[in-house]
Amino acid sequence: MNAQMPARYRFDPLYKDGSGQVSRSPWGEDDVIGRLNWMTAQRAHQTLSRVAAGPVYDLSVEYFIGMPAWSGSGDPKFEIWLTHTPQGNIRDGLTGVPPEVHEQYSMSADSFLMNTHCGTHIDTLVHLGYRGRFWNGLNPEDDMGSRSWLRGGAAEYPPIIARGVLLDVAAYHDVDILPASHVITPDDITGAAAREQVEIEEGDVVVVRTGAMRKWPETEYLGETAGIGMDAARLLCESGAMCVGTDTVAFEVIPAERTGTFLPVHSYMLAEAGAQIIEILNLEGLSRDRVYEFAFIAAPIRLRGATGSPLRPVGMPVLAGSR
Repeated sequence: MNAQMPARYRFDPLYKDGSGQVSRSPWGEDDVIGRLNWMTAQRAHQTLSRVAAGPVYDLSVEYFIGMPAWSGSGDPKFEIWLTHTPQGNIRDGLTGVPPEVHEQYSMSADSFLMNTHCGTHIDTLVHLGYRGRFWNGLNPEDDMGSRSWLRGGAAEYPPIIARGVLLDVAAYHDVDILPASHVITPDDITGAAAREQVEIEEGDVVVVRTGAMRKWPETEYLGETAGIGMDAARLLCESGAMCVGTDTVAFEVIPAERTGTFLPVHSYMLAEAGAQIIEILNLEGLSRDRVYEFAFIAAPIRLRGATGSPLRPVGMPVLAGSR
């Protein structure tokens, strides 16, 4: 990763001051997906053509009552409840079917409630902005309704098929878990990449392991955590990363490097760089088997207007030297 990054990875500002920037999209005034525009059929085919025989790594976590979930701002945790049970259908007649029919045909069903940033998920570009503006000038005055965003939500996001790169920063430091509040720096990024002999290329999904998933699903998984610092975020984006994810609840270091800020790395990634963030990834299998390059395949749920979406990503090893 050259310190002199190509200018094409830095976008023209719509608004800029000494602390942050909201960028104009190079993909046009209607763009709401940012760097996901780098995905093409040719790149997807190239990635899939390199898939090797071997395990498929599930990079997501389970959803269950009591799972660790960000609720410090009053957001709902994951809840699930049965709405129909085999015996209930016989007794209450809610399905409109006679009891004797349900004595033969048993049915159960359920509902669930959760925040869209619960469990393994992707942040859309309308999740964090700067000075009231979001990627490509999206703003609440023009683009938000009473219940959700009218533009830029998860429903507009395509399935993601891309080259994945694991940067195992915990292994680079020879620890199981990075210390709480460890700021992941450019030296951590370049050091992990050199150790693994990988290079970040335009359009990659780069996932950074801190080891935090070893605490899952205990409540100590939440709270102060190691995470991406601003300089590391800039290095990743200016190296051509399309999306960046971690195994932590917040992606960036908590608490932040500077006081008086709120998720400043999110603001940079989403509003300035146009790069989506993926959080709460399970990277332990990739780390254990030293799979540093893989096909990353995932699809957001098409939630219209949502600032995030649950994600079920998988990683499939690729043949070495086949690019």
